[in-house]
Amino acid sequence: MGNCCREGDAGAPLSGDEAIILKKIWNNVRPYLRSEGIDTIKKSGTSVRDIDGELVTPLIDGRECAYTITDGDIYLCGIEKAWAEEKVDFKKPLSCHLFPARVKKFTGITAVNYNVQPVCTAARAEGEERGTYVYEFLKEPLVRAFGKGVYDELCLAAQELRKSGQIS
Repeated sequence: MGNCCREGDAGAPLSGDEAIILKKIWNNVRPYLRSEGIDTIKKSGTSVRDIDGELVTPLIDGRECAYTITDGDIYLCGIEKAWAEEKVDFKKPLSCHLFPARVKKFTGITAVNYNVQPVCTAARAEGEERGTYVYEFLKEPLVRAFGKGVYDELCLAAQELRKSGQIS
């Protein structure tokens, strides 16, 4: 569990505002992190630029996010833990909250794409078993990103597509 924080070729995508927030909350998040994460952030910074020049979270040894913490064999987010304990008012980067969906901005349009990941196989199976669609699972981050009105419109559109048989 939490493998999305451990797998990939770059850290979690960040907006410029999120990079600034991570810098501001660093001292309050730091006590929650593992020593490897603290060392990585001390060396690299609270955010870095990836090979494409995009802002991302730093990685420990090129693998897992520097903000990961562990609970047994489960990987969690140290930022989110600090938020849950009311040490910061930032839950976690939106890209982490939305995972496995990714937001891409184009001229005049914003696209939200579901990115099928092997690490999500168990979650997909559970969603199918429960009859939960990805957009329902991602309600909180979608509302955070786009507002409740847009989310409500998405639900109506999905309902109409199901009625018409275009999706099941």
